[in-house]
Amino acid sequence: MLRYVAPPGAGLWVAIIGGLYSSTATTIVLARRAATEPATAWQAQTGIILATTIMYVRLLVIVALFNLPLARHLAPAMLALSVFGLALGGFWYWVSATPTRSRAAVRPPTNPLELTAALIFATLFVVISLASAWVQNQFGNGGLFTLAAIVGATDIDPFVLNTAAGGVAPFSADVGVAAILIAASTNNLAKAVYAAAFAGGRLAAGPAGALAMLAFAGGIVAWWIAFGG
Repeated sequence: MLRYVAPPGAGLWVAIIGGLYSSTATTIVLARRAATEPATAWQAQTGIILATTIMYVRLLVIVALFNLPLARHLAPAMLALSVFGLALGGFWYWVSATPTRSRAAVRPPTNPLELTAALIFATLFVVISLASAWVQNQFGNGGLFTLAAIVGATDIDPFVLNTAAGGVAPFSADVGVAAILIAASTNNLAKAVYAAAFAGGRLAAGPAGALAMLAFAGGIVAWWIAFGG
């Protein structure tokens, strides 16, 4: 698709497409690009934020496909976080504007996301399904929230899919929403670390800060739903 898109915005298409698949993988790819292609670092930085913005919508669609009542409870928080992320991405796009960026060449990647994770996804789904059921049976909702925080450091799609499909012991809609928000928030913190590791502190400061803000906002909402609502 990138070859048919105007060069100044091509890097952002990588973020949109990547966010529909894996915002974590996209963050790593774009962080590497920011480090190796400083002339177009602004696109990679904005793209990291945009990929996570798309992630919220993707997760909501996944939940809706398997558990529409849970999706209805989840939608306000996920859509609000997506809008917040879009605002942060737009702000960073604006403040990172430079007079020369429109002349910077964009080199389309041949395989930006290295989409070879089907077996890993299936394995994670089985492992997380078993772990989720055992943890909640043994430790209740607190155990499920802890597991959500742990899996957030990796790929959260298997956890979200398992939660939506009822792969854990029965739980209320509020518990399901809080668990998904916790997983998404810790995943954002992990992506901030990945961005800093692969792009370097200076280049990653903007997107990492935005991801941390999204993580904080999601964590606050999750806490309020689980304990304050």
